[in-house]
Amino acid sequence: MEFKDLEIFQIVAEKGTITEAAKELNYVQSNITSRIKKLEKELNTPLFNRHRRGMTLTPEGKKLLIYSEKIMALTKEMKKAVQSKNEPSGKLEIGTIETVFHLPNLLAAFDKKYKNVELSLFSGVTNKLEEKVLNHKLDGAFVTKANFSPEIVAKDVFNEELVLISNRQIPTFEEVIKQPILCFSKGCGYRARLETWYNDQKITPHKVMEFGTLETILRSVVVGLGIAFVPKTTVAHLEQSNLIQSHKLPEKYSSITTVFIRRADTFLTTTLQKFIETIDSENDHASVYELESI
Repeated sequence: MEFKDLEIFQIVAEKGTITEAAKELNYVQSNITSRIKKLEKELNTPLFNRHRRGMTLTPEGKKLLIYSEKIMALTKEMKKAVQSKNEPSGKLEIGTIETVFHLPNLLAAFDKKYKNVELSLFSGVTNKLEEKVLNHKLDGAFVTKANFSPEIVAKDVFNEELVLISNRQIPTFEEVIKQPILCFSKGCGYRARLETWYNDQKITPHKVMEFGTLETILRSVVVGLGIAFVPKTTVAHLEQSNLIQSHKLPEKYSSITTVFIRRADTFLTTTLQKFIETIDSENDHASVYELESI
């Protein structure tokens, strides 16, 4: 059994068709088909159910997928450990929630200093990003502080205040909280905080509308579609321009910490170590700036 066979198997399982897997891997379809058949013959069991719309995993295929993901993750980690050098290089895949205000400065500082690193950024909600870190899909992620898996190491990065924002035309707070809530999907730490506040106040939200990007949420608040619970730093410019108004909630709900998470048991590469050092350095710079601004 070759590692390449397992990689092909995983792509076919993900895409659901030989055609899509071939496009992803830039292979001819016959090559994909023969590698899958070779793997099935070697394991002496069918791994896929073939049907007109594509391919789905058999029970045995589902078992193999679990093991193959672990094998490929360990192989990736092994290469990183063996190839580790003093100068950071290679790929670094980082996840982030959309509202990390200081992130562009941090990424720019890291990219400027370490030219040989291919840095990729993926956005999502806290729960999904934690899942990807646990499954070796990401090297680390910026997420909202929560009760993480014991396999996760979390490093505090930023402390922020969340505010409830609304269109300026809504006259009272009582009217504000009756508006539709505009938020990210389930698993978002900010949404969870706001839902907890509503629940503690024994208020049922009129409507909850899910969006994919922060920009869309903010634009929708400006035009009066609903309200949102977001970091104060991300909407300061809108408030200064009189496009929105912000409302404070008690600290229990509004004080929130963004953390950087990674798997506790994975090898800490030079590249990831330097990224963590950059986080510390940028935090120091931000603290000095805040003191000078007081």
